[in-house]
Amino acid sequence: MQEQHTRDPRSSALSAEEMSPAEAYSAARRRAIEQRTELYGFQELYDFPLDPFQIEACEALEAGEGVLVAAPTGSGKTIVGEFAVHLALAAGRKCFYTTPIKALSNQKYADLVKRYGAAKVGLLTGDNTVNGDAPVVVMTTEVLRNMLYAGSSTLNGLGYVVMDEVHYLADRFRGAVWEEVIIHLPESVTLVSLSATVSNAEEFGDWLDTVRGGTKVIVAEHRPVPLWQHVMAGNRMYDLFSNPDVDGRPKGNQKNPGKAVNPELVRLARAEADRNPRFAGRGRGRSMPNGRPSRVWTPGRADVIDRLDAEGLLPAITFIFSRAGCEAAVQQVLHSGLRLNSDQERRQVRALVEERTAAIPDEDLHVLGYYEWLDALERGVAAHHAGMLPRFKEVVEELFLKGLVKAVFATETLALGINMPARSVVMEKLVKWNGEAHADLTPGEYTQLTGRAGRRGIDVEGHAVVLWQRGLDPEVLAGLAGTRTYPLRSSFKPSYNMAVNLVAQFGRHRSRELLETSFAQFQADRSVVGISRQVQKNEEGLEGYRESMTCHLGDFQEYMGLRRKLKDRENELAREGSSQRRSAAIEAVEALKPGDVIHVPTGRFAGLALVLDPGLPPVSRSRGGMRHPDYQDGPRPVVLTAERQVKRLAMIDFPHPVVPIDRLRIPKSFNPRSPQSRRDLASTLRTKAGHVEPERFHRGRAAAADDPEIARLRTELRAHPCHGCNEREDHARWSERYQRLHRDTEVLERKMRSRTHTIARTFDRVCGLLGDLGYLAGDTVTSDGKRLGRLYGELDLLASECIREGVWKGLAAAELAACASALVYESRQSDDAGAPRLPEGKAKDALGRMVRIWGHLDALEEQHRINTAEGVGQREPDLGFAWAAYRWALGHSLDQVLRDAEMPAGDFVRWTKQLIDVLGQIQDAAGEDSELRATARKAVDGLRRGIIAYSSVG
Repeated sequence: MQEQHTRDPRSSALSAEEMSPAEAYSAARRRAIEQRTELYGFQELYDFPLDPFQIEACEALEAGEGVLVAAPTGSGKTIVGEFAVHLALAAGRKCFYTTPIKALSNQKYADLVKRYGAAKVGLLTGDNTVNGDAPVVVMTTEVLRNMLYAGSSTLNGLGYVVMDEVHYLADRFRGAVWEEVIIHLPESVTLVSLSATVSNAEEFGDWLDTVRGGTKVIVAEHRPVPLWQHVMAGNRMYDLFSNPDVDGRPKGNQKNPGKAVNPELVRLARAEADRNPRFAGRGRGRSMPNGRPSRVWTPGRADVIDRLDAEGLLPAITFIFSRAGCEAAVQQVLHSGLRLNSDQERRQVRALVEERTAAIPDEDLHVLGYYEWLDALERGVAAHHAGMLPRFKEVVEELFLKGLVKAVFATETLALGINMPARSVVMEKLVKWNGEAHADLTPGEYTQLTGRAGRRGIDVEGHAVVLWQRGLDPEVLAGLAGTRTYPLRSSFKPSYNMAVNLVAQFGRHRSRELLETSFAQFQADRSVVGISRQVQKNEEGLEGYRESMTCHLGDFQEYMGLRRKLKDRENELAREGSSQRRSAAIEAVEALKPGDVIHVPTGRFAGLALVLDPGLPPVSRSRGGMRHPDYQDGPRPVVLTAERQVKRLAMIDFPHPVVPIDRLRIPKSFNPRSPQSRRDLASTLRTKAGHVEPERFHRGRAAAADDPEIARLRTELRAHPCHGCNEREDHARWSERYQRLHRDTEVLERKMRSRTHTIARTFDRVCGLLGDLGYLAGDTVTSDGKRLGRLYGELDLLASECIREGVWKGLAAAELAACASALVYESRQSDDAGAPRLPEGKAKDALGRMVRIWGHLDALEEQHRINTAEGVGQREPDLGFAWAAYRWALGHSLDQVLRDAEMPAGDFVRWTKQLIDVLGQIQDAAGEDSELRATARKAVDGLRRGIIAYSSVG
């Protein structure tokens, strides 16, 4: 059996029989050396041979290098992380294995315990602490960051850190944590970075090499299980590409995957668009909006699962970008009568579910929709989303891996590292809500989601199925499926907590230098390199232009400066004159009254006209006296022309003031929609004023003719030596080119300045504000600053100010829980209707003070040019969870709390666990305030009960 764990013997050029004695001896020596490596023994732990990229990464690790492994989902890159664990244990050192989410930490912890035993493996996730001093500890990345800032003794003996899903550093809310860890880890620690496939892995590797020392970049784009792309339209499944390669992408058309699209699918899309282009992209179903039958339709959810089952393509994950949509999908499949499990499988499901949920009280099971959930599981169907109880999600994951759940309807959170591979992935739509707007999926998101298809060692191939929707463009879909360009972009920004911790450890100057080493600044500096090259080219061009415009009679640049001043002054006076004429024209039109007869000066309706309505803009009170948007350019009079047309004019029709030439009474019976009324009134208009000639408009003398500044500049210009040069206009043309290029160069230089030292400048502004508030005094962190250093999270400064100001003094435990909830909770929708319900008494007053303190901080941030839109600063505290937190901490039942909060159980558990975490920080930061420390501890005890206590992940 040993041979299957080592490299394939067929890879050598010669068999043992064909080798010469010298070659055989050399090969034997190589094998002997190989067998003495840790990698040789590590491979013995697996019942399959490692892939070349895994071997390359492991060899680099054993040689003492750090590694960045960028490989597709499901390719087995975590084996490299497990080898780091193996090396650490072999050397008697520690290894920390970090993940972005608690669910993934729990999963990896279970895997490592299975291999190495519970005594050697620990878990730290903020709300779970198991054997934290073990040689191998699995943790969330934030836990490691906090350890680094606190100088924890747990870091002693640390040899390796594995950062799983390191591409999370692009996350705009949490990404900075990954960079903080990478920058601050001791130099002696070897870093193993595991990433999804990104197109700028080399750039990221160069940065790691800069800040961490020797780092080998290993990029594997090949999927171990080929992925085939399909579109399901009506009752047919079409291949997306006409000639795909082994990865299911278009062969030979990487630069333009749209050209490799299945022509049958393109014809189908065009035929559907031609049938009713006006309604293309709207609605779903088998009938077009005009009643004409459609050749294709979007298949129903139950039909899709039934079809996949018939073709042997289950288990499948269907991604629906809505929690409600996932639950509705499960109900639709149940109502269809579809059953995917046999009787024996149903019994297995029930036994496992009852065992895993035995700790949950019966009254809570009813509240959580347990029996409906179990019914779906027994049929082999389930939902998976963040709104579910964590324990329920764990059960779904376990049943799916065992093959007892065959169809899962999930939101995109499932794609974030959780080990749930499927044979097929179904995409209902290619648009998702990103928290601010509905946006198209990016190639990176599409690849991450469809990457779940194809189980290594089980499936020969995986399948990605996109459901037909009206308006689907196969070439756009091909671009998503065939594109390999999804760069990793840093989201790093200094926070208040980061600032005080850095200054405490390194002082301001060294901290500034450290922040300059961030990936964000590395990328910004790299972008500056291209701009810098362009500036250099421009400067060479400017030198050439300067030579070409040199005049033997004098300084031609000085002469052109006079010409430009003269031109600028003339343009300025012309603009002033134009503005004055426009203002006069607006005043004249605003003075018109119904019945005035005028001559419209220009435009399509120039000539005699009768004013029916002067068209004065309505003023909206809600706009603070601002003009109505339809009248931003002035009044819009409605007139009857001599040609019997009723038209609304604009100020563009009045380039100069208009004066009424007569008056005409408009009959009360006049109806502008009646042709007869218009004809009669137009006839009266022509009879009364048709013979009147309009007055000619005289502009008057130009302002430039009498302007002393213009007269002076013209005199200087004529007196300049270069004015008499025979080649003056040639020199002038070169000068104009010089000026244009000079302006362009200045723009580039400004761009360079804005991108250079951006992180350090933000850090300086953050430190400036902290200095004003007394958290920093130069290079010294004050006692208030030390407290801030123990508070992590978006509202770290607000929490610190509340402790300093005594906002939470004298509160009961449940009241403190309500107040602290505002530091963590964020409504899923920013425009939630109505004010949230709040506890009365002291808690309500304290919440009010918190909002006022935030208002003061917000004003300070504006003063220091700290912008929350850029990811720095304090968002407004959200009071939407205060009532639920208060009631739960008081001991009310789950049913009562969830009904009042109108919140899914999973969300309630997640926010409560985050609240427990922040209360722990408050307890730690309270310092000498023993009353607040005790209250925070009581609040944690009051919250950690029922489903919160028995939910193992958050």
